[in-house]
Amino acid sequence: MTRVTGVRFVIVVCVLVALTSPFFGMSVITPAALFDAGSPDFELFWRLRLPRVVLAFLSGAGLAVSGMVFQALFRNPLATPFTLGVSSGAALGASLYFRLGAGVTVLGSLGSIGAALTGGLISVATVYLITRAKGGFSTPVMLLAGVIINFFFSSLVMFIQYLSSTQDSMRILHWLMGSLSGIEIPRLPDLAFVVIVGALCIGRITQEIDLLTAGEDIAASRGVRVGQTKLIIFLAASAMVGTIVSMAGPISFVGMMVPQICRILFGWSHRRLLPVVFFMGGAFLILCDLAARTLLAPAELPIGIITALLGGPFFLWTLFRAGRNDELF
Repeated sequence: MTRVTGVRFVIVVCVLVALTSPFFGMSVITPAALFDAGSPDFELFWRLRLPRVVLAFLSGAGLAVSGMVFQALFRNPLATPFTLGVSSGAALGASLYFRLGAGVTVLGSLGSIGAALTGGLISVATVYLITRAKGGFSTPVMLLAGVIINFFFSSLVMFIQYLSSTQDSMRILHWLMGSLSGIEIPRLPDLAFVVIVGALCIGRITQEIDLLTAGEDIAASRGVRVGQTKLIIFLAASAMVGTIVSMAGPISFVGMMVPQICRILFGWSHRRLLPVVFFMGGAFLILCDLAARTLLAPAELPIGIITALLGGPFFLWTLFRAGRNDELF
């Protein structure tokens, strides 16, 4: 099987996962129930399960694509959408919304989605300004600035949680663990717009991303505008991650695991990787959400726990695999 055929096969499997998963949960819904408007299964499918699967797919796809471009940018498989403090910035914005009850408007939506997106963009802007202040656009400086911003914003989130009432504090804690429950259906079009546009923007610079993985000097010698390309990556990935975090919480490790698995299976061409990472990330988070809903039914696990349980061992495997090869990328 060629890599192109393999990509098509994986995409088809991921689409099948997305189409069939709404039928499964604590109870199995039959296809006939979809046309029986008076049945409880009809309401369960259209009002709860299908929107939740859509949220899981878009969130997983956006996180995976963001992880792919950050790994290419840093030339490091351990880089994630959280490396630049995007997640902690979005978490800070949403936490302020939960604490103060105030939000800003983004694409017609009010509340945590606007606050989290604003926080994510502020974190990226801060990292960008720090990097520029040090001269040039150095990747090591950028990575270090991202780690610092991540720790600083995370400490502010804990401070806000400490100052909050018991109810608000528990709400923030539950949200920080990641959850797809309590989905607000009117906000799904906002998420779809941001994720699809972000992926399309990245799709237009896949050739430049390929050259960046070979080194910034080589990319610049081939005519790549390195600074402009990095800025596009920052804005597209940050918008996707910020919007996802506002709706589902900071779900970890998806952006690290899925791109690495796809690179092992399908090579390094980002033009080929982008669609398979997009669909595999979506299917992966759908399956994680299915596990979160069914493992301890009728109780529900936060989806962030599921991804962390999978991501921890994968992180160690990546570290030891890189150590044997004396390189990380």
